[in-house]
Amino acid sequence: MKKSILGVATVVAASTLLLAGCSNGGSGSGSSANSSGGTTNAAAKRACVILPDTESSPRWESGDRPALEKSLTAGGFTADIQNAHNSTTQYATIASAQLSKGCGVMLLVDLNGAGAQVLTKAKSQGVPVIAYDRPIAGADYYVSFDNTKVGELEGQLIVDGLKAEKKDPKTAKVVYMGGDPTDGNAKFFHDGAVSVMSKAGIKPAFEPKGTWDATKSGTEFAQAYTALHGNIDAVWVANDANAAAVINVLNKYNKTVPVSGQDASIPGLQNILLGKQTGTVYKPYQLEADQASKLAIALLKGQKPSAPSSVNGVPFFAETPILVKADNVEKVVQDGNATASAICTGAVAKACAKYGVK
Repeated sequence: MKKSILGVATVVAASTLLLAGCSNGGSGSGSSANSSGGTTNAAAKRACVILPDTESSPRWESGDRPALEKSLTAGGFTADIQNAHNSTTQYATIASAQLSKGCGVMLLVDLNGAGAQVLTKAKSQGVPVIAYDRPIAGADYYVSFDNTKVGELEGQLIVDGLKAEKKDPKTAKVVYMGGDPTDGNAKFFHDGAVSVMSKAGIKPAFEPKGTWDATKSGTEFAQAYTALHGNIDAVWVANDANAAAVINVLNKYNKTVPVSGQDASIPGLQNILLGKQTGTVYKPYQLEADQASKLAIALLKGQKPSAPSSVNGVPFFAETPILVKADNVEKVVQDGNATASAICTGAVAKACAKYGVK
């Protein structure tokens, strides 16, 4: 679907009078749902977006926000993008404020179940909801990467890493460090990874509840290390931030084992080049943001696109994740999602030269 600029006249406010240039009687940018439960014309031109935090990944502010804003505004619509900063209370407050102004569509990244409550309120006002990156039951659409595939790639990193070290997967001591179980994607990552690892005969030697808090993950892994007396052959980790925390603990004991990750973050790429992390699952946010923007624009135009698949009854647009190891870190740089100057610092510079990261 090609993006197009809608020819809509500018809304001008004069005292208490709002003069709309749209042929069907639109109103000012501060308008909200009308008394019948529908939205005004100006509200129908607003895409309301809620991002979850700045901690779980740097992508939300540095990647998704500008990409979504650029695409939505280029399509002729207003992009109201807010960040809940890891607070479900703030998430709800943002949603209420957005809906009071009026939204033609809501694009929500779930945060500990907060998205479900906002979805109910949005639907009561006739506002379609796109679950972005993380699933939300009952959403009109879900746009993300194939997250089961993400887990499968992570699991394969562990299997291949053990084999490279000539360790028998069936007897290896592998610690499982998953993501926050309140995040619907965490289960996809976990189940995908387990499907691959279990086929190789791997069983978890230690598995805490799971979290996206890297500090907490580091503490939990330190406890696992102590409980297993350091007898650890590999660590399945759901993302790079938690992997970095795991690696910090391993560094204290001068121990290196296969470690998985996700996000192709700068620290993750550095750990890969240094040989401390086996690989990462790279999810170019541009693919996700572009698909979500196209879908949002179609909904704002009153269209109802068909999705190629579904997840738990929700129409699903899935992007394909990419496995990154030391020999293809340069791809992330070429895509513009990292810079060699940020990656190739200190001890990493030599590794960058070896693997052609420039």
